[in-house]
Amino acid sequence: MRIDILTLFPNMMNMFFEESIMKRAQKKGLLEVVFHDLHDYSTTRYGSVDDYPYGGGAGMVMGIEPLAACIEKLQGERAYDDIIYTAPDGEMLSQPMSNELSLKENLMVLCGHYKGVDERIREHFITREISIGDYVLTGGELAAAVICDTVVRLIPGVIGDEQSALSDSFQDGLVAPPEYTRPPEFRGWKVPDVLLSGNHAKIEQWRYEQAVERTRQRRPHLLNEK
Repeated sequence: MRIDILTLFPNMMNMFFEESIMKRAQKKGLLEVVFHDLHDYSTTRYGSVDDYPYGGGAGMVMGIEPLAACIEKLQGERAYDDIIYTAPDGEMLSQPMSNELSLKENLMVLCGHYKGVDERIREHFITREISIGDYVLTGGELAAAVICDTVVRLIPGVIGDEQSALSDSFQDGLVAPPEYTRPPEFRGWKVPDVLLSGNHAKIEQWRYEQAVERTRQRRPHLLNEK
């Protein structure tokens, strides 16, 4: 998979992609991430990419010219499965969405800033708008990192134990059940006996029941969707 990230602050994202699973995915040749500094596409003397909004009001808007220039340059080099814009009012990021995006070959992610981008960019270039929550960030870089993290970890071969990713919360419409590891007793706090029984059928049944109950308590809307 190749991901092109359009941003005003490429250095802000370097550290995230140079650690842990993201770094491993790139070293394995399963992921290529390329950052594009939108300042490089500015035609103004000072390299600015924002301007005052028509109609007045507070804040600035990312202009159409540098954004279109960058997007069209990349489109001229390869076909993109999706051009994603990190927007507070976009479709809420979900596990099924991440599953779908993990099957793509080329993705472009535009990180929003200020009051957002000129609406014409959204109308004519963006194919998918994604939000990571009902709140506003200073910029779209953190949202882009979250989106990439949820997607890349699902690419076969990125995580050593692929079954682990398949049993994550939300994969089956439920949150994950409680997990335990050694020692079996600590300060009198014991691991449930069923997990030590070796009876895999009972263990799976216990995990399912725990997942349903935890979902009922913490994400009841998921049960209504099943």
